[in-house]
Amino acid sequence: MLTEKSTEKTNRVINYLRLSITDRCNLRCVYCMPEEGINFLPHSEILTYEEILHLVRLSVQNGIRKVRLTGGEPLVRKGFINFLTSLCRIEALKEITLTTNGVLLKDLAADIKACGICRINISLDSLKAERFFQITGRDYFDRVWEGIQEAERLEFNPVKINVVVMKGINDDEVLDFARLTLEKPYHIRFIEFMPVGENNGWSPQKFVSTREIHEYIGTLGNLRPVRSNALDGPAKRCVIEGAKGEIGLIGALSNHFCKKCNRLRMTAEGHLRGCLFSDQEIDIKTPLREDKGDAHLLNLIRQAIKNKPREHGIERYGPRKCVRQMSSIGG
Repeated sequence: MLTEKSTEKTNRVINYLRLSITDRCNLRCVYCMPEEGINFLPHSEILTYEEILHLVRLSVQNGIRKVRLTGGEPLVRKGFINFLTSLCRIEALKEITLTTNGVLLKDLAADIKACGICRINISLDSLKAERFFQITGRDYFDRVWEGIQEAERLEFNPVKINVVVMKGINDDEVLDFARLTLEKPYHIRFIEFMPVGENNGWSPQKFVSTREIHEYIGTLGNLRPVRSNALDGPAKRCVIEGAKGEIGLIGALSNHFCKKCNRLRMTAEGHLRGCLFSDQEIDIKTPLREDKGDAHLLNLIRQAIKNKPREHGIERYGPRKCVRQMSSIGG
C-alpha cells in the first residue's frame, strides 16, 4: 500500500530520493573529482537499471515522491534515455528531475524532455571559458552553455544553474550570475563550498557564506523571498525585483537545514545514505542480489529513513570531510 508520507524520528517528511546512477564523469571539477587517484567502481558493482527501477518502486511505497538523478555525470551512462523512459512510467512519482554538468546536454535535451522531464539542473561554476577550464580541467565551456541555451529553447521550466562559490576562485562572478536572472528565466542556485571527500581543496579561506552572497546580490535590487513547496530541496529562494528568473541560496554550513531535510540518497553501488556529511550507509544491493525479498528491502529503506541523522554536526564540531568523494555519493 502506498503511503503519502514517510517520517522518521525527528518527524521530518522524507519524500525526496537523490539517486546516483554512475560514479563516472567527463569533467574533473576541483571540489568533486581530482584529476588522478580516483578508483572507479567496477561495472559489476554498479546497480543495473533494472535494479534501480525496482528499488525506486519500493522507495515509492515508503513515501518517496521525488527522484533526482545524479552521478558522477548521469548522461555518460549508456542507455540513459531508455532508463529515463522507464523511470518516468513509475506511478505515484510526482517529480523526476536531473542534475547534469551540461557537456552532453545539447544533443540529449530533446530526448530528455520527451520522456516527461521538465525541470533540469546544470552545474556551471564560471561564465568565463578560461576559468571554467581551471575549475573543471576540461575545455568544454561552449558545450555547456549551448546545452543551457537548448534547455531554455525547449522550455524546460525551470532551468536551474548550480554555482559552487569559492573565495578567490569564482566569488567575483556572483553578481554576473545573479544578473542573468534579470533577463533570463534561469534559477541561479548559489551553493556553499562544502568539505566533502578527500583532497577536495576545502579550507576556511575559500569559504563564502550564503549570507555574504545574499548581501552581494542585494546591491542589484530589492530581494523578495519566494515560498518553497513540499518537494523542494534546501534552497532559500528569492527574486530580484523585476527579474525574470530566481535566486536560490544553499547554505549547508552556515545555515544548516537539517531539521527540514527531506532527502535520502542512494549511491551508484546501492548504498542508502541519510546525510551527505555522514558516512553511515545501508547496503541494499547485496540483499537485492541475494533475493532476500521485497519485505526485507522495504525494511532496509524504512531503516535508512528512521536512522537519518538529526543533524550533520558541522555547526557544533566544525567542518569535517566524509570519506567518499562527492562524485560517488551523488551530490
